[in-house]
Amino acid sequence: MDQSNRYADLNLKEQDLINGGRHILVAYKMKPKAGHGYLEAAAHFAAESSTGTNVEVSTTDEFTKGVDALVYLIDEATEEMRIAYPLDLFDRNITDGRMMIVSFLTLVIGNNQGMGDIEHAKIYDFYMPPRAIQLFDGPSKDISDLWRILGRPVKDGGYIAGTIIKPKLGLRPEPFAKAAYQFWLGGDFIKNDEPQGNQTFAPMAKTIPLVYDAMKRAMDETGEAKLFSANITADDHYEMLARGEFILRTFGPDADKVAFLVDGYVGGPGMITTARRHFANQYLHYHRAGHGAVTSPSSKRGYDAYVLAKMSRLQGASGIHVGTMGFGKMEGAKDDRAIAYIIERDSYTGPAYHQEWYGMKPTTPIISGGMNALRLPGFFENLGHGNVINTAGGGSYGHIDSPAAGATSLRQAYDCWKAGADPIEWAKEHKEFARAFESFPKDADALFPGWRDKLGTHR
Repeated sequence: MDQSNRYADLNLKEQDLINGGRHILVAYKMKPKAGHGYLEAAAHFAAESSTGTNVEVSTTDEFTKGVDALVYLIDEATEEMRIAYPLDLFDRNITDGRMMIVSFLTLVIGNNQGMGDIEHAKIYDFYMPPRAIQLFDGPSKDISDLWRILGRPVKDGGYIAGTIIKPKLGLRPEPFAKAAYQFWLGGDFIKNDEPQGNQTFAPMAKTIPLVYDAMKRAMDETGEAKLFSANITADDHYEMLARGEFILRTFGPDADKVAFLVDGYVGGPGMITTARRHFANQYLHYHRAGHGAVTSPSSKRGYDAYVLAKMSRLQGASGIHVGTMGFGKMEGAKDDRAIAYIIERDSYTGPAYHQEWYGMKPTTPIISGGMNALRLPGFFENLGHGNVINTAGGGSYGHIDSPAAGATSLRQAYDCWKAGADPIEWAKEHKEFARAFESFPKDADALFPGWRDKLGTHR
């Protein structure tokens, strides 16, 4: 059934929709299946995403038609399709009237992902009007709160050198805590890897107290504050709360130095919101494990990593992993810096829409996946700043001297970039950074050809 007369209006102007402030706009790359017209398929897509179905129903009235989603732009050659969704379509909390990401996702990637006339459709950007921004939680804590704890300036406080306890699974409580202590002697921030939780060989009741003891000893030895991101992910929201409350009790007077990590993609928006609302005083660390199932450039459905990051800020994530922008082991490219810019800036023009955040706190880009000291200067140069958390697992524990030396090499790499120095020359004066060349020789060969002759050994 052709529904384009009702669910498409190509005379609508995007700027008028934005100025009106009553619609969420969503940009897709959409391709119909063979034998289906583009506009017809797009209108069916909008119908299925809002008030319609595949047949006319007798219960439709004029009010219903007033909240139809409308296709307002198509370009078959580029597979461009944009839809305007009235704000009134979206579910609101009965407790406080706030908006929810689950409702947004239910409409914009709900049944339309399985429609028989659609080959594929993927969101690459969306626009939230001011009223919607007001109705989402946004972050309660941001990187400035971590800088304050670390004794840094709360503006442009710089790079936070972090790691992930490796191996990601298989350590018992004592060696786990020892590994944390070894890194903290040189670094700032440790996070649980995404599967680390309450395994039978490393129960939280034993592991967490040992981690806190390791933190206290490292702080005593270095005279510096340390940070720990503890995984509270669980199927059951009550289990998440129990984990979080146990961790806070354990850390006691140092509870402000604890972030809560939630596997937000596999766990879903409800878990992010549970952590955001029940633990509003903690930095909320969004791990995006599993996201590549829909966000990978090889996937033609769902949404991309830019959209995921943008949604995480609305949900209230204090920080989210954003990949390595082609500088680490993860899939990505230099232009992925847009993923960082949309969450950290108060205003940014994305691939389809300009978005103002109207003072909503920023979400920190968290960088992980194959990073080490040698890769960092190029990464910072591409991004244009170093106000990120970097969790380098192999880049720390793979350092030839020690995890503490690995952590120090990360800090030295940031200082090298900030000083605008040549990395080879910098290495001659900074032992830990120099030893990173020997620790990661394949990266050194690729990034700094001839480094052996220029630098020699540094033992």
